[in-house]
Amino acid sequence: MGKIKVESCEIEGLKVITPTVFGDERGYFMETYHYEEYKANGIPQEFVQDNQSASKKGVLRGLHFQKQYPQDKLVRVITGEVFDVAVDLRKGSPTFGKWFGAVLSAENKKQFFIPKNFAHGFIVLSDYAEFVYKCSDFYHPDDEGGIAFDDPDIGIDWPMPEGYTKADLIISEKDKKWGGLKAFKELM
Repeated sequence: MGKIKVESCEIEGLKVITPTVFGDERGYFMETYHYEEYKANGIPQEFVQDNQSASKKGVLRGLHFQKQYPQDKLVRVITGEVFDVAVDLRKGSPTFGKWFGAVLSAENKKQFFIPKNFAHGFIVLSDYAEFVYKCSDFYHPDDEGGIAFDDPDIGIDWPMPEGYTKADLIISEKDKKWGGLKAFKELM
């Protein structure tokens, strides 16, 4: 035990994980996931699906969630750097609508645990990034929901990649059409 350092965030349930990295002149080794280690550190979820995406600088993905089949996620970056965000959508939560963000990179090797009923998104800060994540439930395409990444009621302070403005961001048509937090509350 003791191969990871787990930091709780100001929003209950969110955790930033720093693995122990063993390095020498050959390179490095680290465990990216060990069920017993994570369970001992308050993350007992079992994951059933791994995903990977690649994106170029200025891509913003999110904010996404599953409605009827919510997922716990354990996310990390294996190439490049992103600013990763989770927004609390838990009904009755004292931090409902609040967000927390963390820089995840191949260099810092940090992971971000996001429990069920949070919206999730990220922006790519480096020229290119590969993002991998574990999910506690399978993806159901017809169950996807979202919230506008720039909703002023949430007020995420997205860092812009060097040389970019909000107008330069690369956002999918689907992500441009999500409503805000107020519309989400009306559906609860």
